[in-house]
Amino acid sequence: MNTPAELAEISCGFIALVGAPNVGKSTLLNSLVGTKVSIVTHKAQTTRSQVRGVVIQGQAQLVFIDTPGIFTPKRRLDRVMVQSAWGGAGDADIVGFIIDAERGITPDLANMLDGLANISHPKILILNKIDIIKNEALLALSQTLNEKLRFEATFMISALKGYGVADLMEWCIKHIPPGPWHFPEDHLTDLTMAITAAEITREKLFLRVHDEIPYNCTVETESFKIQKNGSYKIDQVVYVTRDSHKKIVLGAGGQTIKAIGERARKELMGMYEVPIHLFLFVKVREKWGDDPERYREMGLEYAHGKD
Repeated sequence: MNTPAELAEISCGFIALVGAPNVGKSTLLNSLVGTKVSIVTHKAQTTRSQVRGVVIQGQAQLVFIDTPGIFTPKRRLDRVMVQSAWGGAGDADIVGFIIDAERGITPDLANMLDGLANISHPKILILNKIDIIKNEALLALSQTLNEKLRFEATFMISALKGYGVADLMEWCIKHIPPGPWHFPEDHLTDLTMAITAAEITREKLFLRVHDEIPYNCTVETESFKIQKNGSYKIDQVVYVTRDSHKKIVLGAGGQTIKAIGERARKELMGMYEVPIHLFLFVKVREKWGDDPERYREMGLEYAHGKD
């Protein structure tokens, strides 16, 4: 049991990582945690719900929240993901606004800055991909954004290469509030093993056929069983919206889905360090985007109203 003095030194804070799609939020989360907790692909809107990565540094527990990219929504799933992103920002102690420095200021940025202005929590600016941008351009971008919105601090990083990530971590440790930890010491993420397994398969799916199917396909773990010999038996379903997409995912003679499964199984074996028996099935569900149960499976709150 902690003494009062020890409790006074303990701190815990939630840091939301927000920004446009594909600015590096998931890559940064994985870099901060030191292992993979959020999937990364080059397909926009890969992250659909909030993913929390837990970091412990001394007496401090930091919970970094990877949120869906913020963009102009067109469909129900889009709206729900954007709502989830703003919800993560509103509930956090600190909001980290990530900008793709190579992309610079985009038309949607003004709307995002307006949304951030309505959040009272401390905000920090994170300029990503500094390894491919000249210093003069970085400094100009930083100055412009700091003139538009008050940020407590600005960090210039490369999430992929790890540049500047330690400085960002150190600042967060110093500015999170005192209080008890929210997660056990051995927790790296709040995702269940079944959801994590589905996310890994979804990543491999997008990496294999990203140009041929829309991002609104999904993967669900129907069964996750620990066998008597310690191995895991995992049954998953890939849901697509058209028969033509099913044929693409399956591939000639089932070769595509087999390759996706092999890559997912290999990564899961490395992650859990046990034998993995992964079985994938592909099903067509034309209007899964209108099914509240599918949103609950993804950890999202279903949005009523017309799509």
